[in-house]
Amino acid sequence: MTQDSEKLSDRVSRRTFIATTGATGAAAIAGCSSGSSSESEGDGSSSDGASDDDSDSEEMTEAEETESGSDAPTALESGGSSTVYPIMNTASSYWNANRPASDTEYWPHGEYGIETDKALADYWAGLYGFEAGGEEGPPFQFTVGLSHSGTGVEKVMNGQHDIGNSSGNVEDELPDRDSYDQFVDHVVGVDGQPIVVSSEIADAGLDGITGQQLKDLYKGRISNWQEIDSSLPDREIQVLGRVKGSGTRTSFVSNVFGNPEEDTTVANRFGQNQRLAQAIAQADNAISYLALAFLDTDGVTPIALEWEGTTYAYGDDENGLDSTSYPLSRDLHCYTWEGTSKKEAAVINMVLHDFGQDLFVAPNDYFTLGKRRQEEEKAKLPDQV
Repeated sequence: MTQDSEKLSDRVSRRTFIATTGATGAAAIAGCSSGSSSESEGDGSSSDGASDDDSDSEEMTEAEETESGSDAPTALESGGSSTVYPIMNTASSYWNANRPASDTEYWPHGEYGIETDKALADYWAGLYGFEAGGEEGPPFQFTVGLSHSGTGVEKVMNGQHDIGNSSGNVEDELPDRDSYDQFVDHVVGVDGQPIVVSSEIADAGLDGITGQQLKDLYKGRISNWQEIDSSLPDREIQVLGRVKGSGTRTSFVSNVFGNPEEDTTVANRFGQNQRLAQAIAQADNAISYLALAFLDTDGVTPIALEWEGTTYAYGDDENGLDSTSYPLSRDLHCYTWEGTSKKEAAVINMVLHDFGQDLFVAPNDYFTLGKRRQEEEKAKLPDQV
């Protein structure tokens, strides 16, 4: 990654606790399950056969006023991809907790060249003209729902979300549109999808596969582990994947087969990365692609991928999953619709800043944006006041 995780580990653990417990109704705000019924879903699995704002209250728009008629903006709503979810959910916990500037362990503004006496969310929102919430909480709440990428981009397009989270390009998620000009793409991090297997298979000696074997596996042309390596167990291969409409799946099939709508043959599909990781761990014969943030699941082991003569492996300094040439690398997106409001920009700017990259992206095991990409993304935001 582009930052030293050890340097932040002790500090992050306490901050994570404070952020999680300090936000009002944090579980409901996060929208993991019961708090966001419109997006919440079960394991999302299904069998698959052989185929598959405005700067201040005087300029506040009607949509940003509360139902009671006050000038306080309504909550900023974000939702979609389970891959992008860890980043934005962590950001929402910090935002909603709105810890004071005096808590420099949690809100280390000085470490990032920020001189302020404002609480965390008050500072970032203040850059776009919002009045401080102070002890009453942040200037506006930031909620994050969980579903998948296709839902995220559809809901931002339909006005149901302010920000649509997606781990796939909107062009791949909504392939039949004539124009994508109204979508604004904010890249907040990078995911290098690893190929993973059940730990029993890794323990039996499998440490990598080739690109052709990967293609054959997802086309149903290989069904037994001994077809990969004769020293492996004589055992059926359980090929798993994500549901259609998932940005993780869209990116995978697009990168592997060159077509985001390619049909694949899998034993089961899962709606969320969490459920997929659990299924791999609970099996003794599974293989799948996965988002980096879920590699810490017990019973899941990443393996190397040899692609066009180069072998890429998790943790490899030279040819790791953060390599620009790694075939399964993909950007993580936060889409807005018809421009980006100042309310949306306040949160996105926080995530794009070194502060957000270090605290929201890197601890979730994704790759942070380099300076050039950070500046490119910040240039898409409206001017600060």
